[in-house]
Parts: sequence; structure tokens; C-alpha cells
Amino acid sequence: MAEPFDEPIYSTRLSPHRSMTPRAFYLFILCYCLAQGLFAVPFLFMGAWPVAGFMGLDALGLYIAFRLSFRHARAYETLDVTPLELIFAKVAVGGRRREWRFNPAWVRLEQKVHEEFGTQSVALVSRGETVEIGAFLGPEQKAALARELARALATAKMGPRFS
Repeated sequence: MAEPFDEPIYSTRLSPHRSMTPRAFYLFILCYCLAQGLFAVPFLFMGAWPVAGFMGLDALGLYIAFRLSFRHARAYETLDVTPLELIFAKVAVGGRRREWRFNPAWVRLEQKVHEEFGTQSVALVSRGETVEIGAFLGPEQKAALARELARALATAKMGPRFS
């Protein structure tokens, strides 16, 4: 049986959104390269081969940009709240993990909300240290995260439940 102090109140993993799957990316890049090839053929016949070369560089640049985007999507953040501890971890693209531990009774949730654009940032503040969470999320997602985390912190501040 789990101890009441160890039972998670809230746990989430935040990841950057990528609207294109790797399979869709490969189909897109294949179609793009075919289209670039079709547009390059007339330039080759006219003797303007550098134009065709630059069109190939466009395709290469697009491929590299998407590969970098998919690489950066491997970064994520985790939040775990128990009655005794809030653990926030950022895992970088290369796997390097940085972790912050807070007492839920002393941590404050800070939001910056713009009148027109919504929630701009959400941060944990404790003992003069401020850590922004979910910087890669959209305004609606940040607002939802702040609501859920505020609810979890309020529950944690009430203490563990013994049954």
C-alpha cells in the first residue's frame, strides 16, 4: 500500500507540439522534391543549370529545417506534485535533465496574462527562484496548465489524506 505522502496529486509531461508526423514529413519532402525536379528540368534544357542547382538547395534547406524541428521535439518537461514535494524537470534534446524540487506549501504559481493575447507565461516561484514552465505551449494551453497546477497545489497544501 502506498504511503499518503507519496501518492501523486498531479503528474504531467509537457512536450512541444509538432503538427506533422515523421511519415507525413517524408511524404511531403518527397512530393516537394518531385515538384522541384519538374520545375528544374526546363531550366536545365535552357542551359540555366545553376537555377536547377539552387532549387535543389531549397529542398535540402527545407529537409534540414524539418529534421532540426523533429530533433527539438524530443525535449520535454515533467511536473509531479505530491503532498510533500513538487518536482519539475526539464529534459533537453540531448537527454540532459535539470530538476527543481519545491515544497508545495511554499511555492507560488505566477502567471503573466496579456489582455489581448492571453497567458504569456507560467512560472513557479519559491525562495527568490523563478522557473518558467511550458514556455513552448500556446496561451490556452498555458492557462489550462496554470489552472490544473493551482488546483493541485491547493490540494497539496491541505496535506495528505489518510484513509
